[in-house]
Amino acid sequence: MAVLPIVVAPDPRLKRKAEPVAAVDAETARLMDDMLETMYAAPGIGLAAPQVGVLKRVIVVDVAREGEAPQPLRLANPEILWTSEETRVHEEGCLSLPEMYDEVTRPARIRVRFLGRDNQVQEMEADGLLATCIQHEIDHLQGTLFVDHLSSVKRNMMLRKLQKRKKSGTLAA
Repeated sequence: MAVLPIVVAPDPRLKRKAEPVAAVDAETARLMDDMLETMYAAPGIGLAAPQVGVLKRVIVVDVAREGEAPQPLRLANPEILWTSEETRVHEEGCLSLPEMYDEVTRPARIRVRFLGRDNQVQEMEADGLLATCIQHEIDHLQGTLFVDHLSSVKRNMMLRKLQKRKKSGTLAA
């Protein structure tokens, strides 16, 4: 396994739609494992393939709290089948927008279908932080960042701040 470089906004790769994977083969499974290692090293609770420069529909998630056993999820071609009418507000951050946080409202519960690491179609329901995290990562596959859910004023302010930090060298590009 390897720690991959994380793409930081504003970067055009983060705004592109990811392509479905044909199957979870050895290469895709290795990508999933490398993404998990990268996410844990960052540290974070979710990571989408476009965030490591790979435009494939692959995400990894682990919302286990400190002191709990890891609960890694590897999802290829994730598709939300159902969302609750009930919503949840959660302060989100993103490894591609370091040190940027804001509240985002999303459905509180979801049902998702995906290919697992074993290349089998699976479905699962998620709520709370797990549902928020899966939705956040699926957004990345559509070229959507959490700041795209905010007002244009807040979004532009955050992206300008990141661009300035990149140029000044206080943020790795």
